[in-house]
Amino acid sequence: MQLEELKTIIRDVPDFPSAGIIFRDLTTMIKDGEALRVMGDALADLYKDKGVTKVVGIESRGFIGGSILADRLGAGFVPARKPGKLPSVTVKASYAKEYGVDTIELHSDAIGPDDIVVLHDDLLATGGTMNACCQLVKSMNPKKIYVNFIVELSELHGRDILPKDVEVTSLLKY
Repeated sequence: MQLEELKTIIRDVPDFPSAGIIFRDLTTMIKDGEALRVMGDALADLYKDKGVTKVVGIESRGFIGGSILADRLGAGFVPARKPGKLPSVTVKASYAKEYGVDTIELHSDAIGPDDIVVLHDDLLATGGTMNACCQLVKSMNPKKIYVNFIVELSELHGRDILPKDVEVTSLLKY
């Protein structure tokens, strides 16, 4: 199976979560063992020679690809969570969404100045969540930050609001 073939496995759900939206459902891809392996291999190939020490996965679907990537790279995994889900001292960033304001949190000791970090989420749409997470990780002063998605919805231009000094990659673009 080739990387582009993953698009044939990802389910399109029309009018979800609201009319006019085509939801790209990655659960049909991750339940397929071969597709999950191809995705994991492709993610690891992007970062295998970059010295990555931490992978930050954004709640909740970013935990899947992020954990796979961290394992393949021999890096640590850091969950970026909704407020109140992490048990120790946290740092947080709030961001605007289509229907209000949301917040993302990390443990305050999750990232250090010697870390090279990949921030991972399953899908890039408008970019608000990833931008907030990126600013949060930047405030922790790592050596380098990369941003990665499995799927990018190019027509929504979410990449445009991400920091220009951060390399952004997506495995599949629609």
